[in-house]
Amino acid sequence: MIDIKTQTPPQELNRTVGFTAALSTVMGTVIGAGVFFKASSVTEVTGSTGLTILAWLLGGIITICAGLTAAELAAAIPETGGMMRYIEKTYGSVAAFLLGWAQTTVYFPANIAALSIIFATQCLNLFGWAPSWQIPVAVIVATSLTIMNFFGSRVGGFVQSFTTVFKLIPLAIIIIFGLINPGTNASHVSLFTVAGTGTSNNVLSALGNGVLATLFAYDGWIHVGNIAGEMRHPEKDLPKSILLGLFGTMVVYLLVNAVFLLVLPISQIAGNENAAAEVAGHLFGGFGGKLVTIGILVSVYGAINGYTMTGMRVPYAMATEQHLPFSKQLSCLSKAGIPILCGILQLVIAIGMIFVGGFNTLTDMLIFVIWIFYVMTFAAVIILRKREPEMKRPYKAVLYPVVPLIAILGGTFIVINTLFTQTILALIGLGITLIGLPIYYYLEKKYHQD
Repeated sequence: MIDIKTQTPPQELNRTVGFTAALSTVMGTVIGAGVFFKASSVTEVTGSTGLTILAWLLGGIITICAGLTAAELAAAIPETGGMMRYIEKTYGSVAAFLLGWAQTTVYFPANIAALSIIFATQCLNLFGWAPSWQIPVAVIVATSLTIMNFFGSRVGGFVQSFTTVFKLIPLAIIIIFGLINPGTNASHVSLFTVAGTGTSNNVLSALGNGVLATLFAYDGWIHVGNIAGEMRHPEKDLPKSILLGLFGTMVVYLLVNAVFLLVLPISQIAGNENAAAEVAGHLFGGFGGKLVTIGILVSVYGAINGYTMTGMRVPYAMATEQHLPFSKQLSCLSKAGIPILCGILQLVIAIGMIFVGGFNTLTDMLIFVIWIFYVMTFAAVIILRKREPEMKRPYKAVLYPVVPLIAILGGTFIVINTLFTQTILALIGLGITLIGLPIYYYLEKKYHQD
């Protein structure tokens, strides 16, 4: 089996993070570009205002339970690698390898590709460019950010800090002005109507596909527990910051989508990736709408940068342990300390995805794949409670085992529903992930057997 070797003993982290800093970290990590663009796919599959809002609500509840559950492992196993280490400790090195493989080949490249596509779509809408420019613009954006990150982590970090501030501005503007002056469509909105004209065959599958779509906007919660080792009072402040932070995020998402539905008829939102720009245009007129759209573009740009910056570190970490083909080359760093070949690998996969998949297709596939491992993580909390009751746990999942079971059941429903309603998409994601198995055993035989 492949063993993870630690070259230096772990150092004690400085416990300087308080509740306010933890709360802002939670919301800043989760709130991204998805809230602006997932309204189109949620409304398309639900076909009604009631199911749309319910999907965002259930997605938020599942996310809150997920965050409160996974944080127990983050606090108990505060090691570099996060979820990969939780999976390895619970299920072994094969499962941990498959997670890293899935993140390298699906999760991070698909995020970069999907967001680059949506960035290009908004540029075309903003500047009136021809549709034929979508793929070239998406490729240019993904490539430029990859190259920018080759100059060092400070450059990528600066872009991330700058765009984090801007992503909250269009959200606040849309919510405030939209609720004050929603427009004439408000009188036709009913939150209690669940029957609609969505693409799904029945209410349950419509709701399941709708929740799946929302989870892209809620994604990022797995990282919120990583600050546990730096908190002064993790047992008290971590659950409180996760609960309030994710609840606040859910409220923001519900309000934004309520404004969308109040301003535009659901038929104009469904399948319309420019819905956010059109809502801004209705609220602020042509010039004001363009300014808000620019703010949204800055937010998307920052999200792409975040996935680019963190994503290339996953294959690098695997390569340093000889867990990937061409590990010798992929584990090399530039003078600036950047794994350039890993960044190029990630970019090549992302560009391939830009050519073959649209925004919603890519995001649904990556969420399906990653939620398989999320469910395994939730189950790991229960497994380790029984297997290693003596493990030091600075924070324990609240309302155990109810909250972990909600996270497990919610995640399982999403995975199974996707298998039945988007079978080809799910099988492609599973297939890419399982390709890692023969690679794992080949590398184990080559490098790790005596």
